[in-house]
Amino acid sequence: MSMQNQTFPYAGAIDADGHILEPPDTWEKYIDPQFRDRALRIRPNQDGLEVVEVGGAPARYVRPGGLAISGAMGKKAEDLEPHPDKTYVGQAPFGSMFPHERLERMDQEGLEKAIIYPSLGLLWEAENLDDLELQAAYARAYNRWVEDFCRDSNGRLIPIAHISMGDPQAAAREIERAVKNGAKGAFFVPFTPTNKSHAHPDYDPFWAKAQELDVPVGIHPSGEPPAKRVHQRFRDMQKWAVWHFNVHGAQGPLQAFTALFQYGLFERFPRVKVVVLESGAGWAGYLLNRMDAVYDSPLGESVPLKEKPSYYFHRQCWISGDPDEKAFGNVVDFVGADKFFWASDFPHFDHPGNYMDELKELVEPMSAATRQKVIGDNVAQVYGI
Repeated sequence: MSMQNQTFPYAGAIDADGHILEPPDTWEKYIDPQFRDRALRIRPNQDGLEVVEVGGAPARYVRPGGLAISGAMGKKAEDLEPHPDKTYVGQAPFGSMFPHERLERMDQEGLEKAIIYPSLGLLWEAENLDDLELQAAYARAYNRWVEDFCRDSNGRLIPIAHISMGDPQAAAREIERAVKNGAKGAFFVPFTPTNKSHAHPDYDPFWAKAQELDVPVGIHPSGEPPAKRVHQRFRDMQKWAVWHFNVHGAQGPLQAFTALFQYGLFERFPRVKVVVLESGAGWAGYLLNRMDAVYDSPLGESVPLKEKPSYYFHRQCWISGDPDEKAFGNVVDFVGADKFFWASDFPHFDHPGNYMDELKELVEPMSAATRQKVIGDNVAQVYGI
């Protein structure tokens, strides 16, 4: 198992966005019985490569054999090529699939707590956009499972509910059910099956319930169907330019985020809490300045907010940044120490495996007060953990 060089030297560290690899039978076990025949499954194809099935059909946007790289943090490019011997479960690193292993890994790293997000759960919404009942059932199944996964961890593994933004009433019911069963917040992906912004008034029942429950709502990157990939404007690159797509992977979350301001969400729901996840931190200075500048122009008349966007950001929004971001500390100084978390993204391959070493390097130059806020105090306060 790949571990850091030494235990993290500062107490109270909380991973704001750690992932798990859900067992392949999660949806078959946890989905409502009437949907079980269409549960998410993993099966071998004629070449012996694993294929994801969503709603009873092979996934269109996950290549055969591609699931094995879900836990490939720290691996080389040649290790990522599909092969029948490389399976999703077989390639899962220590701490990625079982709660007792995750806690042991956290002990060795010096992590106090980890907020848990899915892996397979970030794939299926791109595959099935039409059946809103099935989408809601998939989300419920994952949420039931992650509640059980985290239940016996003495509060160290924190479950977050996946909300599908199809039927607003179903979304409101599910966030309430999940929070009553241990979830400390919710997240949604950057697009919606309805093609409406997450802040469209149709979704007010969901936001009203999130505000009533006083839990944060995260925007997390995910697999996106081509029609919704804001960063795939060049058709010649769509099948192979994975580096390009990943560099610009934050564009979906940030467009979803700015749409919340355009709709005046934070005026209508002054106690809603929103977290932007796995999209870096360096955008904060630019985007806050740009939103305010355009708000101050005649274009700002289209925004139903009484104050500048940055006012609501400081009141109701937070950012989870990456510890390997060289500008992270400068952005914290510019925007404010209260607004930032850090996250490992373990065990996903698009971030380096030495995240605790990178975190140490990031926070060492900070003042003691700022350091404690960034490594754990902020996220503990926002999530009530």
